[in-house]
Amino acid sequence: MVKLVLFDIDGTLVHTGGAGVKAFAKVFATEFGVPDGTEKIKFAGRTDVGLVREFFLANGIKPSPENFARFFERYVFWLDYILGHSKTEECPGIWELIRELQALPKPPTLGLLTGNIRLGAEIKLRHFDLWKEFETGAFADDHEDRDHIARAAQKRGSQVLGKQLLGEEVVVIGDTPLDVKCGRAIGAHVLAVATGGSTLEDLKRHSPDWAVTDLREVSAKQICRRIS
Repeated sequence: MVKLVLFDIDGTLVHTGGAGVKAFAKVFATEFGVPDGTEKIKFAGRTDVGLVREFFLANGIKPSPENFARFFERYVFWLDYILGHSKTEECPGIWELIRELQALPKPPTLGLLTGNIRLGAEIKLRHFDLWKEFETGAFADDHEDRDHIARAAQKRGSQVLGKQLLGEEVVVIGDTPLDVKCGRAIGAHVLAVATGGSTLEDLKRHSPDWAVTDLREVSAKQICRRIS
């Protein structure tokens, strides 16, 4: 039986109108003097810490704790500001799936598995009134490698439930091949949804348990019936 369902954020739960990328670019330019600092960086499925490290190394900036702290202190300010001035929307079917999961006779714990830092995730999801729906999660603060973030999310879910969760008791929902990969890293079942940066065909090539155009095509009961 499914005990834990872990959601990615960007492209899976919400579209922020590029607020995160714009906030990255703003900090690169204003704090580190590098205009157009995001042009050569691929964001989909990546972690905030990994992205900043790539930027630092590409521009001869020391990837020191002080520089990371400097970046993220300004990043969350600009993220909040830009998000409030962006065209944003929830991904199709997300509220319906959350409510269906919560209404199951034995509802799973809902959590986050994201490459966002925790405060960035909270800023984004509070904008949509979604933050309160999740009881646990793991973030880029935990590790800059998404596979390790998945392990942290599984461990925290186990702590919340008071039992060691098996991979088969976890479902990971995400919109990129990297979400599929990190789900497999913990032996979880994976629902891939093509509402983000990857096409349905591309997602299917990575062999998730389910691949759908959007979350309206799958129900909580279908997920639990298939893997119970």
